[in-house]
Amino acid sequence: MVYKTSCLLLPLALVFLDFIITSSLAKPIPTTFINVLTYGAKPDGSTDSTKAFLAAWQVACATVNPTTIIVPKGRFLVGNLVFQGKKCTDTPISIRIAGSLIAPEDYRIVASSEQWIWFESVTDVSIYGGILDAQGSGLWNCKNNGGSNCPTGAKTLLFSGSNNININGLTSINSQKFHIVINSCNNVNIDGVTVSADANSPNTDGIHIQSSHLVSITNSRIGTGDDCISIGPGSTHVSIQGIQCGPGHGISIGSLGIAEEEQGVENVTVSNVDFTATSNGVRIKTWAKNSKSFARNIVFQHINMKMVKNPIIIDQHYCFYKPCPRQESGVEVSNVRYEDIHGTSSTDVAVKLDCSKEKPCTGIVMDNVNLALQLVNQPAQASCSNANGLANDVVIPFTPCLKRDILMT
Repeated sequence: MVYKTSCLLLPLALVFLDFIITSSLAKPIPTTFINVLTYGAKPDGSTDSTKAFLAAWQVACATVNPTTIIVPKGRFLVGNLVFQGKKCTDTPISIRIAGSLIAPEDYRIVASSEQWIWFESVTDVSIYGGILDAQGSGLWNCKNNGGSNCPTGAKTLLFSGSNNININGLTSINSQKFHIVINSCNNVNIDGVTVSADANSPNTDGIHIQSSHLVSITNSRIGTGDDCISIGPGSTHVSIQGIQCGPGHGISIGSLGIAEEEQGVENVTVSNVDFTATSNGVRIKTWAKNSKSFARNIVFQHINMKMVKNPIIIDQHYCFYKPCPRQESGVEVSNVRYEDIHGTSSTDVAVKLDCSKEKPCTGIVMDNVNLALQLVNQPAQASCSNANGLANDVVIPFTPCLKRDILMT
C-alpha cells in the first residue's frame, strides 16, 4: 500500500520539479532601444531636434517593455521639451545621453516657458550622463545690467509629480534659472552630477527640492550664482552627502514662511560637504512674517569650510522682495544639530543664530565645532539671539545662548 502511494506521488514531484526548472530558466523581459536619430534628430548643434526627442518619448511611453532612449554623441539643439507620463505604461524608461542638449542661443525662446526640459507625472525614469547647456549667459547679463524687460528665465530640468526617479552622471551648465528642480516627487536619487554657472549668475540654484519626500543627493560638484542646494516647503526625509559646493550661496533650508499656510521641512541630513569661498555654509532662512511653517529634525555633520562668509547661519529675518515685512517670523525652528564642522570663515562672525522673538529656536545642539578666521588663523566670533540648546565638546567660537553640557565639561 505504501508502494502504491509513492508511485502516485512521484509524477507530481516530477511535474513540480519541471516547473521550478522552467521558471528559473525564464528569459528576462527584453529592453527596447530607441535612438533619437531614427526620428530625425541631428547632432550638428544647429538643426532643431525638438520634435525628434518628443517622438522618441512617445514611442517609449507606449512600449510595454523597459525602454532605453539613446542620445548619441554630438550637440542636439532643442527648444522646450515636455515629457508627459500620465498616459505611459509605467514600465521603466532610461535615457542614456552621450552627447549634449543645447538650448537656443536666443534666451527668450526658452524663457517663454518656466522650464526648458520638463518631466511631468512620470514613474521609473532614469537619466544617465550627458550635458544640458541652457546657454543662459545672455539672460544673466540682461538681469545684471538692470534690463527692464528681462524674462524670469527657465529652469533647466524639472521633475514634477513623479516617482522613482534617478539622475546619474548628468552635467548641467549655464542655466537661465534653477538647474535641477524636484517638485512634488517621491523616491528620487541624484548621484554624481556636476552643476556649473558663473558666480554672478542670478537665481541659478544648483538643485532645488520642494514638496518632495525620500530625496537623496550624493557625490556631486555644484558651483553657481545662488544656493548649491535649496530645500523648500513640504520636503521631508532628504539626505545630502558627499557634495563639493562653491562658488554659490551654500546649502539652504528655505526660504520658509513666505505664506502663512505653508508646509514645513523635516528630517534632513547634510553630511560630508566641502564649502569653498561660498557666501554661506549651512543655512536656515525664514521670512520675518506670520507663518505656520517649521524646520525641524535637521542634522549638519562632517563639514569642512574654507573661506566661507557665513559658515553657520540661521536667519529668521530673511527678506528678498522689497519692502521687507519687518515682523517676527512665525516659522518654528527646532532640533537642529551641528556636528564635526571645521574650517575657516572669511568674516569675523562665523556662527550667527538670528532667531525669532515670537518663536525662538529650540533644541539647537553644537558638538565638535571649530571655526577660525581665514587670514589670522584665530577663533572667530559667534552672534546669537533667541536660541536655546546645548554646546557639547569643543565649540569654537562658543555660542553664548547655548548651555554647556555638564557631562562634557
